[in-house]
Amino acid sequence: MNHHPAGYSYGDTSLAPSPVSIDTLAQIQRSVLWSEDDSEALRRAGEILVPQTEQILDVWYGFVGANPHLVATFAGSDGQPDGVYLAAVRERFGRWIADLCARPFDADWLAYQEEIALRHHTRGKNRTDGVDSPSGHVPLSHLIALIVPITVTIRDFLGARGADPAEVDAMYHAWMKAVTLSVVLWTRPYNPELW
Repeated sequence: MNHHPAGYSYGDTSLAPSPVSIDTLAQIQRSVLWSEDDSEALRRAGEILVPQTEQILDVWYGFVGANPHLVATFAGSDGQPDGVYLAAVRERFGRWIADLCARPFDADWLAYQEEIALRHHTRGKNRTDGVDSPSGHVPLSHLIALIVPITVTIRDFLGARGADPAEVDAMYHAWMKAVTLSVVLWTRPYNPELW
């Protein structure tokens, strides 16, 4: 995925630095048991997952679409799912897969995680795509709960190239830790005083 979807601003100089410091990020990484082995396993996972991005997104969007409480966050002013909004978010979600697997967890990465966080929160929901949605935020409970489907659905994709089961396990665990790390960062605007 080499193009930049609408609203994709990774590395953009207009992004404010994250309020989360590199030291705090390192603490969170230790809390999720992150290691250098995970960095390498996640990079290898990206080599397998990125070519399957559309199939992965089909699974994830199928799950969201099958759950009215989740698809409601993509409603337009008429209360119905907004196809243009869903498509724009889908493209950025695809870039997120590639970024999560290949980008260094540095200040630029932190800044973009904060931007993603704000796009789920009342401070930024609907702004990027100019959507007039009755859904003013993604409930924090849903954001945290989505760690599970975004993680458990990935194992079959990791095994699609016939990797050794131990290698699939290593990539899967690195993916789980990286997804959890991302969602932890995305919760920051919901309770900034707790950071």
